[in-house]
Amino acid sequence: KILAQKGVVYESKKLYENQVGEWLKRVLQGKKLNIEPKAAAMLVDFLGTDLSKIANELDKLAIILPQGSTITPAIIEENIGFSKDFNVFEFRKAIGERNQLKSYQIADHFAQNPKDNPMVVTTSLVFSFFIQLLKYHGLKDRNPKTVAPILGVSPFFLKDYDVALRNYPMKKVSQIVASLRDIDVKSKGVGANALPQSDLLKEMLVKIFN
Repeated sequence: KILAQKGVVYESKKLYENQVGEWLKRVLQGKKLNIEPKAAAMLVDFLGTDLSKIANELDKLAIILPQGSTITPAIIEENIGFSKDFNVFEFRKAIGERNQLKSYQIADHFAQNPKDNPMVVTTSLVFSFFIQLLKYHGLKDRNPKTVAPILGVSPFFLKDYDVALRNYPMKKVSQIVASLRDIDVKSKGVGANALPQSDLLKEMLVKIFN
């Protein structure tokens, strides 16, 4: 499927998360805009890897921002509506740091705003984080230049995985992955009678931190 907007053609096929960052840079160069890595991550976390959705939001920002501007997390929050402090990206980072207070604060925000933070999406993104961490544990060569493409993440965010690697031994990561599969099933209403999102989030964090 091809999407044409304002003389620019976007392929609306889905890309891997690490490919979207490069695509974003190319599109924004044409609009004479830049974007911070964290802001790019927020867009991908909340809009997924569907290029047509991201392109729509970029067009909105191009209208209101002067040429030469850099898109920051604050700009994303102000103009698109994603919280720069309470989002899945920050949730995964807090979990990786074993920052329990911040993790529970973000989980509470998610529980109070379930429409903006669907449990299925949260579980999926946390699950992918630990799957990537499991891969990281299995790598013999941990050169940043080779690790980032293998994990499918931007080199900018590799430091978050380095922190998590120290905080979660490989055996613990395997246990967490198994627990997240179970929570994913529950979030879809299988084997549980519509458990509240707050309960599922608490269960997730208990399984991760214990």
